[in-house]
Amino acid sequence: MTQGPRTPPRHVPTLTEVIPLSPAPVREQTPAPEVAPAPPPPGSGPTAGAVGAGQEEEITQRVLADLQRQIDLMLEYRLRETLTPALARVADQLIRDTRAELASTLWDVVSRAVAQELARLRSRG
Repeated sequence: MTQGPRTPPRHVPTLTEVIPLSPAPVREQTPAPEVAPAPPPPGSGPTAGAVGAGQEEEITQRVLADLQRQIDLMLEYRLRETLTPALARVADQLIRDTRAELASTLWDVVSRAVAQELARLRSRG
């Protein structure tokens, strides 16, 4: 079963060698439906070895800026979602307290005005 070492083929093309293709007959092809390209697998992007240090720094800064924008939007949304009901409750309570204080103050002002008017009428009479 075990054979000796195999001899490689006489001519094996390398990845850098251009192999001429024979011209194929032209056929009518139906266009394929447009499909969004699949995201590249991890490690095959521009940082996969062919990118210099300056380009890597630029890509890092761009990704961080994009993330910062997304985080800012998410944070603003979550804060609004959380704070809106709490601020509405506080505003309602503030309005109720202000109305109660205003009613009390108005009651005191009217009571004094009535007392002063009665005192003035009694002193005339």
